[in-house]
Amino acid sequence: MLWKILVVFVISMIPLIELRGAIPVAIGMDLGLPEWAVLIIATIGNIVPVPIIYFFARKFLEWGSKRKWKPLKQFCSFCLKKGEKAGAKLLKKTGDYGTFFALFLFVAIPIPGTGAWTGTLAASILKLDFKKTIISITAGILVAGLIMLIASLGLFKVIF
Repeated sequence: MLWKILVVFVISMIPLIELRGAIPVAIGMDLGLPEWAVLIIATIGNIVPVPIIYFFARKFLEWGSKRKWKPLKQFCSFCLKKGEKAGAKLLKKTGDYGTFFALFLFVAIPIPGTGAWTGTLAASILKLDFKKTIISITAGILVAGLIMLIASLGLFKVIF
């Protein structure tokens, strides 16, 4: 039973896959876990990396942009410049609370590249408020999890 929980938990922590992949895998593999447990485990697994990303992503990019190794320096500088430029544009359009609602929507819509990792990276680069970021990201993860659970249950019941 523990390995089943770990499978869902670990998959939901993987960048770009997150709970968007963990929930369908758990339902498809028929791990024998109740659907509500799959949702809770995947949600917690997806939330665990968020504070780490928030506090260290920008620091890593700043550190990397000052290194001598050209590929690392170029990549980190590109990410910082692109993120700050896009963030300034978003903040100008939406204001403070609109930005957090946009962050919530970005995470809540379960399409590739719009998960908690990417949303938290953006919040870190923009130096958004930590508490508001955690609330937006967590709410987005919950909505994405519910969407994926409903889609997975419906999809697999039709197929099988």
